[in-house]
Amino acid sequence: MVNEFEPQPSRQQKVNPTLIYGILVAALLGTWGYILYDKSKTKEQVTALTTQNATITTEKDEVSELYNASLSRLDSLMGENQTLNQTIEADSKAIAALKNEINKIVSNKNATAADLARARKMIADLNGRIETLASEVEKLKGENEQLVNSNQKISSEKQQVEQTLAATVAEKEAVKKSLEETNDIASTLHASNFNITPINEKGGGKEKATTTAKKVDKLRISFDLDPNKLAPSGQKELFVAIIAPDGKPVAIPGSGSASFTTREDGEKFYSTKIGVQYDNLRRIPVSFDWRQDKDYQTGNYKIEVYHNGFRIGEATRNLKKGGIF
Repeated sequence: MVNEFEPQPSRQQKVNPTLIYGILVAALLGTWGYILYDKSKTKEQVTALTTQNATITTEKDEVSELYNASLSRLDSLMGENQTLNQTIEADSKAIAALKNEINKIVSNKNATAADLARARKMIADLNGRIETLASEVEKLKGENEQLVNSNQKISSEKQQVEQTLAATVAEKEAVKKSLEETNDIASTLHASNFNITPINEKGGGKEKATTTAKKVDKLRISFDLDPNKLAPSGQKELFVAIIAPDGKPVAIPGSGSASFTTREDGEKFYSTKIGVQYDNLRRIPVSFDWRQDKDYQTGNYKIEVYHNGFRIGEATRNLKKGGIF
């Protein structure tokens, strides 16, 4: 009888290689599966991050474009009207703050979607302010057009006034000139009471009137200047033309004979000129002697007196031919 408590003889256990290979393959497959799964997850995460980055980049580009468009419009508005630059001063701090914040975001390479969303909101705020400025520009344009129209109307009215004024001034000048000419003519003196006395000079300084041409040594010419209140008192210059019986002017260069211009007869030769102190309130007698350097002719001697270019009086004296002796 065999005792069950006695040790049994040891038996050599055999290992199944197929089983071991199966386990190893299963473990290897499991490891590869995990690796593939983990790699797939990583790839998905990379793809997601890449997509997210691309989305953020696109969003950032859109935000930058919106911001640049806003800046461009703002610059355009400010350039259109100088008055707008004065108007915008009150709002310049707020706009500067918005631009500063937006610049930080659009220039940040690591800007997040939240940052870009905030930038969009600030750009919307900036655009709102720009719209307000645009309305102000339109208002200013309207006011400017009204001013232009008003200025054109004023310019037209001014031109009409200037033309009227020019015509008035021209008319006034013409009237003034006419009055001056009238006054000038009216201030011309008038001579009257002419007397021409041929004088024969005797020894001892005695003088005797004569009518015989060959006895005449000189002509004493006298006349009165009549009162004229339109002629100012003062020194007056008179031109005296003496015409001989042969029709030729009597001239002595040594006595100041020369030519002058008359208003009625043009250029004329005068024999002498005399100065007279005139008083426009009373009659002024004038007398002077004319002595020529050759014998007097028989016939009529004509005396003409001129003032202010006008002939103001004249007289004629006849000299006779003497007897045998």
